[in-house]
Amino acid sequence: MHNAFDLREERRTIEQKMKSPERKITTLEEAVRRLIGENSHIALGGCLYSRTPTAAIHEIIRERIGGLLLSRSLVGMEGDLLLGAGLLKKVVTSWWSVGYAWGISRAMRSAVENRLVTFEEWSHLSLGLRYRAAAMSVTFLPSLSMLGTDLEKANDVKSMTCPYSGEKFLLIPALYPDIAIIHAQLADEVGNVHIDGYEFMDQDIARASRRVIVTAEKIVDSKTFRRRPDMTTIPFFCVDAVVKVPNGSYPSECWGSYEADFDHFAKFAARTNEKGIDGAKEYVDEFICGTKSFHKFLAKVGPARLSRLRRNMRDVLN
Repeated sequence: MHNAFDLREERRTIEQKMKSPERKITTLEEAVRRLIGENSHIALGGCLYSRTPTAAIHEIIRERIGGLLLSRSLVGMEGDLLLGAGLLKKVVTSWWSVGYAWGISRAMRSAVENRLVTFEEWSHLSLGLRYRAAAMSVTFLPSLSMLGTDLEKANDVKSMTCPYSGEKFLLIPALYPDIAIIHAQLADEVGNVHIDGYEFMDQDIARASRRVIVTAEKIVDSKTFRRRPDMTTIPFFCVDAVVKVPNGSYPSECWGSYEADFDHFAKFAARTNEKGIDGAKEYVDEFICGTKSFHKFLAKVGPARLSRLRRNMRDVLN
């Protein structure tokens, strides 16, 4: 897979993106339908159960967009959901689990063993370097990560002898997603984005991807970013669509807004640990296909539960 890109074409596509600050506010349905097609490579921002773009994942499932390649630093519950919906063909990550407390995904194990999905594993650092190389528009970055490991062999990573030190380095290949999907705390209508707390690999993912969808807790006036240009995590010229989705990361946490719902994760993990992919499918049928929108899904969860998670985050901040 890491040889399957044309550097000049990838650079040309990204460089030709619209640079004028046009209004990009849209609905979740329209953004997913317009920008994500069958067999797309989607890269997700956040990490495991932090700022997962859950609302967008739900909409992809409702739209039945299949044949997907998913990449993320740590894949979480969203990977199981896409498996349960039958939309996933390949995953590129360093680890896949609902969360640390529940071990690696039982649904993933079953899917890989039965050849329903391909699992391509990289070290956490090397995957970040793959996004970074694409963001820099270079074909690779040298690294000591994975050197001498089975991952070096399994991924057929090339190496070189450093002309300065004589040391051996692995050449970590660039990774160019078709679409980045990122959930953030703030955005404006032209696509400037502010991420509060740890940014993970989101900046590089946004710069590496052909198209970028941002869901945000709040939409603010562009004057907010002009007054504080240092708060711009991702600039508007990287972004193609902006959608206001309060609680759009639930049941993941969104730093400063709400805590992760670990009870919800635990119940989901219990399903998949017992039933594997069938457990994930049950959840998809009940909570996603059984509701008409992410707003309806949140209503099913209940406002009292969401309020409690917001109070929990306030307690952490105070």
